[in-house]
Amino acid sequence: MFKTNLRFTVFLLLAFLWRGEAMGAGVTKVLLLGDSLTEGQGVPEDSTYAAAMERELKIMGRTDVVLRNAGIGGSTSASGLSRLRWHLKETPRPTILVLALGPNDGLRGLSTEVMKTNLRAVIRLAAENKMKVLLAGMKVPPNYGKAYTRRFEAVFRQLSREEHVPLIPFLLEGVAANPKLNLQDGIHPNEEGYKVVAATVLKHLLPLLGIKQTKGPEK
Repeated sequence: MFKTNLRFTVFLLLAFLWRGEAMGAGVTKVLLLGDSLTEGQGVPEDSTYAAAMERELKIMGRTDVVLRNAGIGGSTSASGLSRLRWHLKETPRPTILVLALGPNDGLRGLSTEVMKTNLRAVIRLAAENKMKVLLAGMKVPPNYGKAYTRRFEAVFRQLSREEHVPLIPFLLEGVAANPKLNLQDGIHPNEEGYKVVAATVLKHLLPLLGIKQTKGPEK
């Protein structure tokens, strides 16, 4: 009786694993690893830039592309490595990484060298797992002086060049400092702002998906 139950349990486990692999076959999973800007703080879940991009990809007929919103509010670059390790256990596994961490490092005045080391480790782990990486560049207000601001912004350009990964020059291009596109806190985009962010990210993501862009994302 025990052996019969054991064989049945093993059979169910193998069937479950096979089903998971089958569900992932032919699917391109894009992992958006970020903070509250990716999470979509202050807007409905279907208004984040991840949701807007996924809708646009479906319009393009790419229903095989799945976007995983892995934004966690308040997170810094220090969390990136452990979080990527955790997401690599998912089925299907992500094959493309959009790395959008760093703003909270800058807002807290944390070491830009440590941030660079943290982000480099994430990029290299992704590369070891044969993931394509798209790095999102960031900017911060000059609260800690112009020298710090320059060093902070330079980190993303340096990593893009040194690790040979494509770069979004500025995730919030066209959105930052625009009251019409941000919430009252002046930091997080509103629903209209996230449409602009989606267009910015999608512009750089499409080449990694082998897609030629014919029109802009939804307005």
